[in-house]
Amino acid sequence: MAADWVLRGKRVVLPDGTRPAAIRVRDGIVHDILDFDFRPDEDAGDLVIMPGLVDTHVHINEPGRTEWEGFATATRAAAAGGVTTIIEMPLNSIPATTSAAAYHEKIAAAEGECFVDVGFWGGVVPGNTHEIRPLLDAGCFGFKCFLTPSGVEEFQHVERHDLQAAMPELARAGAVLLAHAELPEFLAGASGDARKYASFLGSRPAAAENFAIELLVRLCRDTGCRVHIVHLSSAEALGILRSARAQGLPVTVETCPHYLAFTAEEIPDQATEFKCAPPIRDSANREALWQALRDGIIDLIASDHSPCPPAMKRKDAGDFFAAWGGIASLQFGFPAVWTEARERGFTLDDIARWMASAPARLAGLSNRKGSIAPGSDADILIVDPDEEFTVTPGAIHYRHKLTPYLGRKMRGMIKKTYLRGRPVQLDGEPRGVVLRQTWK
Repeated sequence: MAADWVLRGKRVVLPDGTRPAAIRVRDGIVHDILDFDFRPDEDAGDLVIMPGLVDTHVHINEPGRTEWEGFATATRAAAAGGVTTIIEMPLNSIPATTSAAAYHEKIAAAEGECFVDVGFWGGVVPGNTHEIRPLLDAGCFGFKCFLTPSGVEEFQHVERHDLQAAMPELARAGAVLLAHAELPEFLAGASGDARKYASFLGSRPAAAENFAIELLVRLCRDTGCRVHIVHLSSAEALGILRSARAQGLPVTVETCPHYLAFTAEEIPDQATEFKCAPPIRDSANREALWQALRDGIIDLIASDHSPCPPAMKRKDAGDFFAAWGGIASLQFGFPAVWTEARERGFTLDDIARWMASAPARLAGLSNRKGSIAPGSDADILIVDPDEEFTVTPGAIHYRHKLTPYLGRKMRGMIKKTYLRGRPVQLDGEPRGVVLRQTWK
């Protein structure tokens, strides 16, 4: 691409709404927004131009478990799905990103392998409060913790006293704590027919989420630490979150495409590709999550892409309790959400807010990512919102093809992805960079 070029479209999703416009890009940055009549180098016609998506909840697993997923495969899938920026979770790699030394290993593994821009969350685990400042100084974007066992030995879950040690330190730095909000004392052991989704769902009741979120809100009030609830599944917790907002507490929340697209009632026996934690709940719960997006109680949508080798999903036995809990989804978040959103009267402006600008704000990247505005990176998508397609194994770019989206018919095709003003060639050379946060 030329250093200076203009892209024009009749439907451009801008911070102030969708309208005809032309975008002038200079040296990979959006220079200015021009009238539609400005002569373009490329014309999107009736297709939609929108900002590149920002996914703040992705498990890439490299180094250490690259056979689960790696930077090259995950970021190629991201680009195919319109995601131009990823903030990667501190597990399930080995080592977990719970120290500055491990963070530098992560960066070394990512360099030169990424098709989109990538940053990293650090981790809060028992006994690593002394690593918070070194991780911030190294450039991580904030911190993730689990209130219940994570499923991997390298990333131990925290209890109240661990949070009481870490959260004041995070508050002093202005860093956010992202929390997997389930309390283990409310989780039941395996019981009933392990091949039935209802048995698994019964083992992870909404109460586990609700009481965990209640605890986090109390600790947020006590310490002043910013708290972000990841992958909200339980609609019963929305009242707690609404109250926290009314009190002015710095609490934000995300949900995921699978909680908005699927319902417990439709999950077949032995379909372990649907297993995740917290679990997919019933249709009334799903509609309450959509209403919370409408009301602004849920801030954003992130994938929680958490793949594993197919054998770990135990499809042969169909055992929900033995299967790894995680959904492979990174490439299909946009069409999964858009297909459901358009049926409920939402627009692509809503999608851009939930999946681009709000996650960029969470990560402290609003000055660079998440919108088409002067001074921002020219991370731009050209989208056909009406094109329908069916997910097939051959279309999937992430490492393993087992996903609940396989065979699903959806709308919303990403036609072209630009990263900092250059089209991403999925069969070409990686062009992404490692992003670092700057802390005082």
